[in-house]
Parts: sequence; C-alpha cells; structure tokens
Amino acid sequence: MKKRTVSEAFYKSLPVLAGYVVLGIGFGILMQKAGYGVLLTAAMSIFIFAGSLQYVGVSLLSGGAGIITTALTSLMVNARHLFYSISMTERYRDSGKYKPYLIFALTDETYSLLCDGKIPEGCDKNLFRFLVSLFNQCYWVTGSIIGCLLGSVLPFSTAGIEFSMTALFVASFTEQFITTRDHIPAITGLVSTLLCLLAFGSENFLIPAMVLITIVLTIVRGKEEGEK
Repeated sequence: MKKRTVSEAFYKSLPVLAGYVVLGIGFGILMQKAGYGVLLTAAMSIFIFAGSLQYVGVSLLSGGAGIITTALTSLMVNARHLFYSISMTERYRDSGKYKPYLIFALTDETYSLLCDGKIPEGCDKNLFRFLVSLFNQCYWVTGSIIGCLLGSVLPFSTAGIEFSMTALFVASFTEQFITTRDHIPAITGLVSTLLCLLAFGSENFLIPAMVLITIVLTIVRGKEEGEK
C-alpha cells in the first residue's frame, strides 16, 4: 500500500512540479539579487512556504520593513488561506500525525489538487495527502535553491518576474474550472473579487472580497444542504 501511495502521490503532484520549480527559481533569483544567500532562501522556502508572500517578502527584507508592517502585509497577502482552508477541515480532521504538516503546507496549488477529495484506490488517504503536500514543497525548495545559485552567474533583468505567481494562479484556476462540474465557487470568486475591486480599489479589496465570497458560499451551501 505504501509503495502505491507514494507513486500515486507523486503522479498527482506532477502538474505542480514544473510550475513550482520555475517559480521557485524566480524567487531564488530575486533573493540573490537582493543580496541574500542560499541558506536564507532555503530557510524561507522550508519554514514559510508561501509563494506570493515570499516574493513580497524580498521587498520587505530589503526595504527594512518593521514588524507591524510585515505582519499586516502577510495577513493581506495570505488571507485567502483562512477561507478556502475551511473546506478541508473535514478531510483533515482524522489525519493524525500528518495533520500539522497538512495544515502548514496547504498552498493554493496543493488545495487545487486535493480539494476534490478523491483518493486513488488502494492508497492510505492521509499518507497520500501528506506526500502530495511534501512533494510540492520539495519542488518549491529545490527551485528556490537553484534560482539563488543561478542568480549569481546569470546576470539579467528581474523586472516583472513577480508576475509568474499570477500566471500560476490563473493556470490553477483554469485547470480546476475545467475539471470540476460545480462552477458556483469559481463564478462567486470572480464576481465578488470584481465588485470589491471596483468598490475598495486595488489596495484594499482582498479581505472584503474574501469575506463576501465566504458569505455567499455559506448561503449557497446552506441551501444545498436544506434541499437534501
């Protein structure tokens, strides 16, 4: 069972492999250009493991941001995790020793792979989810280290490299939209985000959008359960 679980988890994580290695390389290059070495780059990818926040973190580190600024920025950038992780509470409830790491490693891409709840036949479900999460982080850490090493020998402009995270989010959204029959969450997210962007502006729309999405999906879920 363990061998099958390992192989199935690796296969499941393959869609994230190329994206995380490439994006990790981008992060590593930014870290190197900002004057930070491999050890700090690897440490951030191991202990923080939050792609978009790590990209923002380069500017926070190099700009000498204070604790309060860093904390608020981290909350704004990663607030979405508080909301979409709610849908995983039931699946992770009985995950035992794997639970702390599963919670820590629930990135956007890992969520997109595990949110359907499907476990290959003959696999330990908790070990499967753990390994998918672990493989994804290994890809990110590997890419970060490679990027930091390459950044010192490949001089080129890093302007616009941060957009790679946006590109990955779009790709993950598209894949999930295509493979999922229920498009209500996706449409809710798009419409709610657009409305809050118009109402609050690009600097302040994130948290209101997350709150609105949560309220709408809670209402929809309540109606669906009432009809069963």
